[in-house]
Amino acid sequence: MTSTVEGRPGAGANATGPGADDAGTKARLGLTLFALCAAGLVVSLQQTVVIPLLPRLIVQLHTNVSGVTWLFTASLLTGAVATPLLSRFGDMYGKKLMVMVCMGLLLVGSVICALASTLPIYVVGRALQGVSSALIPLAIGIIRDTFPPQRLTTAIGVMSGTMGVGGTIGMLVTGVIANHTTSAHPVFWITAAMALLSTVLVGVSAHDTGIRHGGRPDFIGAGLLAGLLTCLLLAISEGPDWGWGSGAVIGLFVAAVALTAVWVFAETKVSQPLVRLPLLVGPRSLSANLASALLGFAMFGSFSLISNFVETPADKVGYGLSGTVLDVGLYGIPSTIMMTFFSFRTGRIAARIGAAHTLALGSAIAALAPLSLAFFHTHGYQLIISNVLQGIGFGIGYAALGTLAVQHVAMSESSIASGINSLVRTAGGSIAGAITGSILSAYTIGHSTVPQLHAYVLSFVLLGIGALGAAAVAFGNGVRHKHIAR
Repeated sequence: MTSTVEGRPGAGANATGPGADDAGTKARLGLTLFALCAAGLVVSLQQTVVIPLLPRLIVQLHTNVSGVTWLFTASLLTGAVATPLLSRFGDMYGKKLMVMVCMGLLLVGSVICALASTLPIYVVGRALQGVSSALIPLAIGIIRDTFPPQRLTTAIGVMSGTMGVGGTIGMLVTGVIANHTTSAHPVFWITAAMALLSTVLVGVSAHDTGIRHGGRPDFIGAGLLAGLLTCLLLAISEGPDWGWGSGAVIGLFVAAVALTAVWVFAETKVSQPLVRLPLLVGPRSLSANLASALLGFAMFGSFSLISNFVETPADKVGYGLSGTVLDVGLYGIPSTIMMTFFSFRTGRIAARIGAAHTLALGSAIAALAPLSLAFFHTHGYQLIISNVLQGIGFGIGYAALGTLAVQHVAMSESSIASGINSLVRTAGGSIAGAITGSILSAYTIGHSTVPQLHAYVLSFVLLGIGALGAAAVAFGNGVRHKHIAR
């Protein structure tokens, strides 16, 4: 771990000093980490649980690929806006309280989806579920407040690794249920039950030890951020249907640019902005956040692509793996195993070569996953190889990213710095969902809604380029700041 973290007063305040390594302290820290990881697992599960159902929901909800993609994008969009806002609330009112709020909204959103019968109601429920994405930086903030420096990297790596585990579990659960019913509702009832259980676990296990700060939330900044992201994603997703040269699409792009300018101006004028621009684009923060956005683009973008590709009937359209909803989850098991294994060991790698170079290594491996699928996609074993590479890459990359995002900031800003990093990662994922959905809608077979193989190949290449971009940015960060102690 870097000396910039170890040297701060208060780091691991409850876990250092005489007796810090006794059995009681280890058990308490272990239970705290278990509770936070359980909550993080449910959050990552909600992000992917709907993905295997998208092809089926296209028919049931009488929509197309770009329309049903909003069931995935809406969750990422609200997560991008809620993450910095709730991270700020965490610094003001306590991180544990905000974790409980996240899980409560996840529970409410799950119940709404479990009762929904139309696309707009599903989107509302998914939007509420997406707010829970803010839990990840809040949980990392709690870990940073309570764990001793020598255990931080490993603990953050384990927390980050739950993202991949929960994502695959979500698709497996969906697959098992889909084999017994055509309804999506049972999936969301299960999500609601898991949210309730993990909320109770966090309530009795986690503790707030960080210093709280006063202030006021920046609701204007949150509104502007929501507006600019909505305009951008709507323009990208609806471009193929409305026409890229149509007044509506051009107007949305112009509105996104204008709102971005207003948002940046507003954030420089308020005393306590939603996003402190130095933590977004500062010398040390910019590379970490840019790498996060690119890695999020690659990871979230691959979820829906692979799901649709696996379920495409090869005998009817000439490509695909003719799989079931359950097959989507089964193919994801190798990724989960690798992601879990390497997230636990990333701390050792980072201790030797630094967090930035570790992130570069993970991102480069992750890039091989979609690029391999762009060229080799006719057999199931080729997808398994891709998923193994994906698990190794994201397991290393996300664990290192959690450390890189906060190691250069003061303890009092760790939650908001982690929140901003999660914001740009989620925004990257939102853009990936919109872009890949747009590509699949633009290149279809005849007059049907079935995408051409070329659309998948192009999408996989774009995701691979995104991950390679993250590797390049992270490597550059490591070279520029190689004087920082590991």
